[in-house]
Amino acid sequence: MSESSSICLACGLCCDGTLIGFVQLNPDEKPKLDGLFDENGIFLQPCKKYCNGCTIYEERPLQCGLFKCGLLKSVEQKEVTFDAAVESVKEIKLLKASIELELASLTIALDSKSFFYKILELKKLFNLNKIKPENMEDFVQLKLVMQKLDDLLLKEFDLTF
Repeated sequence: MSESSSICLACGLCCDGTLIGFVQLNPDEKPKLDGLFDENGIFLQPCKKYCNGCTIYEERPLQCGLFKCGLLKSVEQKEVTFDAAVESVKEIKLLKASIELELASLTIALDSKSFFYKILELKKLFNLNKIKPENMEDFVQLKLVMQKLDDLLLKEFDLTF
């Protein structure tokens, strides 16, 4: 297995809804991926076939196979070692877990199920001043962690929310 495949399987941040919010299937992919998508051939992340790794990696949708984040490109171009890439993934996952813990402790009603869309929804609510904090310090901490995640995603993955 190549380092590219290994880093993708070790990462999974595109599959679990951290990096991207949805995947569009090609019409010819629909029969073999029945139950994964809506009537428009779209499925929202997290992918139903992701469980601590892609369970359909060899048969994954074309769009999934074509997606290359900045971290994967850096590994392929030997600009980042496999071990350094794994550390970046771990750091992103820790920041994501921290945000999810903060959200669980706060009383913010979000419509989104995908982490990607939760972050977008939170940013919109913050920008529109629609969130009335009981404890401003909690929201400052949440915003700081969200910014740190966004900065790291831009630096390591060449993506941002």
